[in-house]
Amino acid sequence: MIRLLPLLGVVLALNLLTDSLTAATLKVERDAASLTVRGKAGAELLRYQLEKPADTTLASESACYFHPFTTPSGVVLTDVGPADHRHHRGIFFAWLQLKGEKEADFWGWGAYAPTKDRKVVNRSVTNSFARGDEAGFTIKNEWLAEGVAIMEEEVRAVTRETLGVRVLDLTYKLTPKIDLTHPRWAFSGFCVRLKKDGQAVASSPDGVVKLPAPNHMKPDSDWPDKPWYDFTFTQPDGKSAGAAVINHPANLPTLWHNGASMGMLNPCVVAPAEVVLKKDKPITLRYLVVGHDGAAPTEVLNKLAAEWRKQ
Repeated sequence: MIRLLPLLGVVLALNLLTDSLTAATLKVERDAASLTVRGKAGAELLRYQLEKPADTTLASESACYFHPFTTPSGVVLTDVGPADHRHHRGIFFAWLQLKGEKEADFWGWGAYAPTKDRKVVNRSVTNSFARGDEAGFTIKNEWLAEGVAIMEEEVRAVTRETLGVRVLDLTYKLTPKIDLTHPRWAFSGFCVRLKKDGQAVASSPDGVVKLPAPNHMKPDSDWPDKPWYDFTFTQPDGKSAGAAVINHPANLPTLWHNGASMGMLNPCVVAPAEVVLKKDKPITLRYLVVGHDGAAPTEVLNKLAAEWRKQ
């Protein structure tokens, strides 16, 4: 027994070390309207809005979006209900023109499909966790048209800080409950709406992007597909911060409707061609949103994109 004591001490020490290494530095808080991920000092790093806030400029009836999303230093990158597009809402997914027995515009424009009585409604939150430097949860929503669920949406979100940047790993599983078609459009689907703080510089793996702004009525004017695009804003005080979206290679063919003048990153899967959605046949789309301080971290973004391709 005496001989076992030193070994037992080693085991206990290793267990304590393991516990300290895996102890959560983040935590997830839940209230009736939102889920919030906080850091060690209680700082709000990320929030998922389950219900539309009462005191908001947001024109869309739907909530179910991420805001705020911050850089490692705490700079808030996202915007909700901005003056130029009141229906834009942080980091969100919405189709612009679903055609079928129940037509709907969940994006919020309303020019080509009805927005009235079209709403994304949260149904459940599961698998909430915080361990080490990661936190996440799974969201299940229904897209309702006149009270009828025409789409089920499952969002798996995991956030972490790595390589000096904040990463939000998102998986969207979309299951149509009726046959639907989304016509070809220059914009729609997954969108990151950033705050317009100062002059924007667009970057891709090829360097600074100097392409003209896309035309929202002309899909062929969208930017070509790349592993990622980034917008970095330099503010009047000289500091800069920004965000990139990394597009998973297994996603549907994509063109990018990126507007520097409104801080919009939109890898659009309906820009190359219309998308046909068959009843009970899900599609899955994956994106990484990367928030950073300073200039676009090209090497980090390339590394994250390369690692993601192996998953």
